[in-house]
Amino acid sequence: MNGSAPIILRQHLIDPVICIRCNTCEETCPVDAVTHDSRNYVVKPDVCNGCGACISPCPTGAIDHWHKVLKSEAYPVEEQLTWDELPSQRDVEGVVEDMAVWQDVGLTPQASDTVRGATVPPRTASTPSVNLHTIRNPGIVTVIGNYRITAADRSTDTHHIVLGFGSSPLPLLEGQSIGIIPPGANATGKPHHARQYSIASPRDGERPQYNDVALTVKRVTVDHKGQATVGVCSNYLCDLKKGDSVKVIGPFGTTFLMPEDPDANLLMVCTGTGSAPMRAMTERRRRLRQQGDRGKLILFFGARTPQELPYFGPLAQLPKDLIDTNLAFSRVPEKPRRYVQDLMLERIADLSELIADERTHIYVCGLRGMEDGVLQVLRHAAETGGVSWQDVWGRLKAEGRLHLETY
Repeated sequence: MNGSAPIILRQHLIDPVICIRCNTCEETCPVDAVTHDSRNYVVKPDVCNGCGACISPCPTGAIDHWHKVLKSEAYPVEEQLTWDELPSQRDVEGVVEDMAVWQDVGLTPQASDTVRGATVPPRTASTPSVNLHTIRNPGIVTVIGNYRITAADRSTDTHHIVLGFGSSPLPLLEGQSIGIIPPGANATGKPHHARQYSIASPRDGERPQYNDVALTVKRVTVDHKGQATVGVCSNYLCDLKKGDSVKVIGPFGTTFLMPEDPDANLLMVCTGTGSAPMRAMTERRRRLRQQGDRGKLILFFGARTPQELPYFGPLAQLPKDLIDTNLAFSRVPEKPRRYVQDLMLERIADLSELIADERTHIYVCGLRGMEDGVLQVLRHAAETGGVSWQDVWGRLKAEGRLHLETY
């Protein structure tokens, strides 16, 4: 090989047209190669090692684009941040492909090990539909209802919003999400980006056969640093009135799906609006009870107080033989702080039994801060049962039985 030949780079790019700015790629990347501004998410060409850890978690496929360029002419981050769409593939002139040096973009074992949950769906999950509606061709839905589901005297303002699709089909599965396009433009005059929300209703709708879908939305009033802000899309959604029209894109999601096995056990761990997919799965299982679904449902759900826990009232009314509900509250006056992992530790024998059962599927959704603690408890549960967590963990991921969606 000619050592002086130009180096060709398969540059990793993100399509700004279909990216919904959910931040999954940036959170997933093990080498911090992804960055963003108020306009675009982009990949640093001098940092990305092509490990592929970000590909499967991306809900839209926007992350899976590769352009052949001369390494010396790679698109810089500053240019990518200005794009409204991907450029055309460049011709790499004057380079004979078999004489060029390629930068390897194969998945490395080190990168693979950083993927903590499954990147494949459960074996028995239904096949999902994705990307039926796009930024350029959004679906139009109508608000059927908008209900506050946290106490009116609390600052945490969370809503259950029902959207009707009318005669337009939009097939959805439990665990999938849709994007909402808020009206208006940002400070640069560009239309607002879509925001992603997990569906909170089962596949046959919030009301069976009504072709509708429910979302769980928390009004954003402070940023991650605690500074006052106004969440563009969350405030738009929480203020919607019955009859309003909303633009949607999607569906998204091909892995965080519910198994169809009637004997499958579902271990669900969530905080806040991370309860949306858990509500969808629980309601699906409730509707299937008469058809013989027998698997166990166990839920660990955390919030600051009972008044700030979404669906607190409806949860209390679910039959005890349908779901084993465990609620953790971290800010109840004159009581110790309790988090979901604390309650899980108290049920370690039950968790050990569930982990040993190959019919058990585990779903974790909510604040990223709980992820390490939950995995540590699962490890403890496995070892309490006398099995290696590394072996169990690897099997759960390979079989699509451990799903993590934290933010």
